[in-house]
Amino acid sequence: MSQWVGHTPTPDKMRDVLEAHARWLSGEGGARAVLTDAVLTGADLTGAVLTGAVLTRADLTRAVLTRAVLTGAVLTRAVLTDAVLTRADLTRAVLTRADLTRADRARLSILPAGDLIAWKRCAGGVLVKLRIPADARRSNATGRKCRAEFADVLEVIGAVEGRTDRTVEGGGVAIYRAGERVTPDSWDDDWCVECGHGIHFFITKEEALAWSYR
Repeated sequence: MSQWVGHTPTPDKMRDVLEAHARWLSGEGGARAVLTDAVLTGADLTGAVLTGAVLTRADLTRAVLTRAVLTGAVLTRAVLTDAVLTRADLTRAVLTRADLTRADRARLSILPAGDLIAWKRCAGGVLVKLRIPADARRSNATGRKCRAEFADVLEVIGAVEGRTDRTVEGGGVAIYRAGERVTPDSWDDDWCVECGHGIHFFITKEEALAWSYR
């Protein structure tokens, strides 16, 4: 059981945790910040560096996380209701089943409604231009990679067709051909799951080109 269940770290203790975490990140000893189940309601964590920290089930209601660095932090089931996330870095943060208000979700969402032109890089560096129809559900987690319920292939650049071996995109190998619609094997409606089931894409061509297909 976590030592923080039902407990709020004092300002001095929180400072110690952050300093130890900084040393851990730099490889100079210290200790990873593990604040599982901690009560951090209203905490001022402005600019705090919590890269890779564990905040599972932490209560961050009304916490101020302005400019906080939460890259790769584990926030599974954390409560972030009314938390201030202005300019917080949540790249690759794990937000599965985290409690976020609609306003907070709006800050994280980068996807407009309506028809959307999108880009995807497939195996072998093949680039695919997609149209995400207005009626296709779409989501993004905390980064720039997005997912859609289905997509129409407008153009394939670099080959006759594009291929991915992602099972989330069609049960083995998904094939992208101009003029065809691509539908995944299923759709994961949990926006916090970046690599969930759906057609993965980027909004800009440059982002798709920079992505390393593995």
